[in-house]
Amino acid sequence: MRKIVIAGNWKMHKTQAESLEFLQGFMPSLEETSQEQEVVLCAPFTALNVLSKNLHGSRVQLGAQNVHWEAYGAYTGEISGPMLTEIGVRYVIVGHSERRQYFGETDETVNLRLKAAQRYGLTPILCVGESKQQRDAGETESLITMQLEKDLVDVDQQNLVIAYEPIWAIGTGDTCEPKEANRVIGAIRSQLTNPHVSIQYGGSVKPDNIDEIMAQPEIDGALVGGASLEPASFAQILNYKKDAG
Repeated sequence: MRKIVIAGNWKMHKTQAESLEFLQGFMPSLEETSQEQEVVLCAPFTALNVLSKNLHGSRVQLGAQNVHWEAYGAYTGEISGPMLTEIGVRYVIVGHSERRQYFGETDETVNLRLKAAQRYGLTPILCVGESKQQRDAGETESLITMQLEKDLVDVDQQNLVIAYEPIWAIGTGDTCEPKEANRVIGAIRSQLTNPHVSIQYGGSVKPDNIDEIMAQPEIDGALVGGASLEPASFAQILNYKKDAG
């Protein structure tokens, strides 16, 4: 049985005070949210501890936005798995296109981070997806196939979430057509050894398109960027209408 996982990726937004303010507006809305859903907030490292304390005992799971492959060492600016699990983090985003594009992340380092996340009891959310240039060249499937082949070497697919994030749709307002996203996600699933891996769609997910996105049979949730920063909009996404489409 595939789990529905909807995660907010706050990226480099929200101080500790702003995070607490978000929770005040957001938590009451969860009363309407299906118990079948896994709700995750992936916050900046500085906000994780205060969020952990205030989410304790709630149904919201805490996520980080990156993890290093070593438990400790001379890796200035990095955060290890044990540091995250100590404060109650359960999920971690790995291989986001912004990490690949701006910070030199490669499929090899993504693979190391995935394995480290699992080694320390975290569930990684692996991001894959193509650029506009690659899509226009008809390279979507071949690129994602190559990403998966390299990223998933020796990775336990029993403890994994994948997010299909077409790079050209992230933060642009240009959402991939839900049926096309469904097709690509089906292609991703066909390459996995575990058919029960939850596969999200990410890329300009908003309250006005979530119903159609979640109506697609292959899509098991969403990785939400900008729309997860406001309590009301993220709550609308979580409380999508199941019978749309």
